[in-house]
Amino acid sequence: MQSGSEFSAAWNMIAEGTASTKIIMLVLAVFSVLSWTLIVLKLVQFRRLHREADQFMQRIEVAERLEEAHDWVRGMPASPFTRLFRRGMGFFSEMRPGAARQGSDVRGLSPAQLEVLRIVLEKEEGEERDGLSGGIQWLAIVATVSPLLGLLGTVLGVMHSFLGVVESGSSNISAVAPGVAEALVTTAGGLVVAIPAAMAYNYLTGRLNRFMGELEGISSELIGALAREGRI
Repeated sequence: MQSGSEFSAAWNMIAEGTASTKIIMLVLAVFSVLSWTLIVLKLVQFRRLHREADQFMQRIEVAERLEEAHDWVRGMPASPFTRLFRRGMGFFSEMRPGAARQGSDVRGLSPAQLEVLRIVLEKEEGEERDGLSGGIQWLAIVATVSPLLGLLGTVLGVMHSFLGVVESGSSNISAVAPGVAEALVTTAGGLVVAIPAAMAYNYLTGRLNRFMGELEGISSELIGALAREGRI
C-alpha cells in the first residue's frame, strides 16, 4: 500500500508540476517506450539467430565436402550465416571457375587471391555486424541522455522552488519541500529509464560480439575446408 501511495504522490506532483517537469517526464516516457521496444525486438532477433546458427553448423558439420554444403546452403533461407558462406564460395568460384567442383584439376587460389578472399569475408562480416547492431546504439543514447534530462529537470525545479520562496517571502521548510520533491521526480524518472537501457545495451553488445565470433569461425572453417580439399 505504501508503494502505491508513493506512486500516486509522484503522479500528482507530475500532473500538478511545472511545464518543464511535464515536458521532461514526457520525453523520458517516450525514451522508455523506445528502449523497451528495442530491447524486445533485439532479444527476439538474437534468439532467432541462435537457432539459425545451430541449424547451420549442424548441417555444415555433417557435410562431407564443400559442394555438398554449398548445395544445401543455396536452398536455405537468407541469414547472416548463409550469406557469408555464399559470398565466400561465390568469390572463390569467380576467381577459379570450376575449382569448387569435386575432382576438378583447376589450379586453386594464389596467395594474393587468398588474402583477397579473407578481405571479402571480413567485409561481409562487417556488413552483417552493421545490420545487427542497428538499434543497439540507441539504447546507449537513452542510457546516457535520460539521467541528464532528469538532472536538468531537477535543477529547473529547484530554481523554480527557490524563486517561489523569494516571492512568498517565507523561508519555512514547508514552503520549499514540495518544490524540491517535485524537482527530484525527474531525476528518479531519468534513472528508471536509463538503468534498463544500460543493462540491455551491455547484454546485447555481448550477444553481438559472440555472434560475430561465430561468423569469424565460419569464415575460418570455409578457408580451412578449401585448404583441406586442395582448392587453395
